[in-house]
Formats: sequence, structure tokens, C-alpha cells
Amino acid sequence: LFGLGLGTTITFASSHWLLAWMGLEMNTLAIIPLMAQHHHPRAVEATTKYFLTQAAAAATLLFASITNAWLTGQWEIQQISHPLPATMITLALALKIGLAPLHAWLPEVLQGLDLTTGLILSTWQKLAPFALILQIQPLNSTLLIILGITSTLVGGWGGLNQTQLRKILAYSSIAHLGWMILVLQFSPSITLLTLLTYFIMTFSTFLVFKLNKATNINSLATSWTKAPALTALTPLILLSLGGLPPLTGFMPKWLILQELTKQGLAPTATLAALTALLSLYFYLRLSYAMTLTISPNNLTGTTPWRLPSTQLTYPLAASTAMTI
Repeated sequence: LFGLGLGTTITFASSHWLLAWMGLEMNTLAIIPLMAQHHHPRAVEATTKYFLTQAAAAATLLFASITNAWLTGQWEIQQISHPLPATMITLALALKIGLAPLHAWLPEVLQGLDLTTGLILSTWQKLAPFALILQIQPLNSTLLIILGITSTLVGGWGGLNQTQLRKILAYSSIAHLGWMILVLQFSPSITLLTLLTYFIMTFSTFLVFKLNKATNINSLATSWTKAPALTALTPLILLSLGGLPPLTGFMPKWLILQELTKQGLAPTATLAALTALLSLYFYLRLSYAMTLTISPNNLTGTTPWRLPSTQLTYPLAASTAMTI
């Protein structure tokens, strides 16, 4: 965990491409033991997939920054000017955070991990590459918009077909990152706001699933028996992730659509809004499975409502309140 924090901090603090690359590399190496700690074949498989994609992305990034230094003679992150290394770096970072069409590793990897490491992968691991994208964004505007639209589309279509919660969360992550990338070059502050709200909502979703020990849609239906009070709140978190007004998740989407329209990109905004409907459908499905299906009669089904007191209770209460 210390290495994870250090890697991200180094990337944040760097103005030199080599240092930024080193921070990303430390990040990758630090999360690998966390991913493989259960020694389950699936965890090991997910770790291997993750390591290979991240190593490929980091190698591309290093290659592009060396090319940039070779062409222009300087290593500053802010000063990158040549279109070729700029495009390569953008694509490498897109592979690192899992933007479509470079997203294929993310659902596979997330599915093999336990929920805590999955949470780290969905939130903390996005920070360092994002800081770099944020610094080189004015260069390739069309590429960013294509990446953003593709990601919202893939995140919507991909999630429809899933029953595994971790894969659904992975596709949700792809879609949210797509929204962030869309508005990045016009208003970085809206992007950061979206990132922050996404983190808070994802945090509460992962904690809810962890409390219920739920990994697929079917296991959500029995969550009434485990924590009824929480189950009543969860649809609010899920629909907030889907961006339904008047919940929190709607605010960044509204601001992004407004900004895109201001920039004269009405077709892009329309397409993005339509892809949000796809995402909304599978969040609705989760909410439906959780609250509107009655689990079969069993001994615990009739016990009085209670909240199980675990270590999760306080962070869960805090993040749920923040989300709502």
C-alpha cells in the first residue's frame, strides 16, 4: 500500500517524463501482490493479465517520451508539442486506465479480484494516468472525443449482458471514464468533479457488495435477509451511478452535456446522453434484483431489521451518505 501511494505521488509530482513513467511502474508493481494475495487461480490469472497490459502501456509511454525527447530535445511533460509522441502517450494512458477500445482487460481483471482490491483498481489506480492525461490534453482533441464516445458506448453495451457484479462495475467504470475524457479539453475542472463523484459512488457500491458478500446479481436478491436497512438505500447509490436526476450522479452528466453544447458539439452530447440510457438500464436491473424481488421464505427472512456491525459499518455509512 505504501508503494501504491508513493508511485501515484511520484507521478503527481513529476514534470519529467522518466519520473512520471517510474511512478506508474511503481504503481503497477505495488498492486500486483495485493491482487495475487489469495493464491486462487483466478486471482493469479487476473494479476498476470493486469501486469501484461500495464507493462505494455508503460513501455509504450516510455518509448513515446523517448521519441519526443529525440525529436524535440526536451523531457518536460507540459511542453510536449510533437503530434506523434502525443498521440502515442494518450493511447498508452488510455490503455492504462482502460478506455475503450483499449478496455478489454478491465472486466476480465476485475472479475478475478476480491472486492477490496477491485475497489483500489477502480479508484486509486486511475489517479496517476489521469494526472498525465490532464497535463497533455490540449494536443489531440479529436482522439480524446473518439475515446470518450467509444468508452461510453462500450460501457453501456458491455454491461447489459453481464450477471457478474464485478464485470458490471468494470463496464460502469469504462463508461464514467468516457464521460470524463469527453469534457477534459473544454473544462478540466468538470472532469475532476466527475472523477471525485465517481470515486465516492464507486466506494459505496463496492462496500455494499462487500457487506453482502455479493458477486453476482442472484446473490443481491437475498440481501434483504442480511441487511434490510442498507438494501433500501442501495438503489439510490446504484441509480446515482447511473446518473438519474435528482441524485448526485446526475450533476456531472448535466454539467458535461451543458459544456459540450456550449462548445457546439450537440451531436456528441446527444450520443453521450443516449449511451447513459444504456448504463441506466443495467443499474435499474441491479436495483430491481435488490429491492423488488422477494427472496424465498427462509428462517432469517422474518427476523427483525438490523444492521450487521462489521468494520465496514462506518466507512459504508459515511460514503453512502456522501453519495446520496
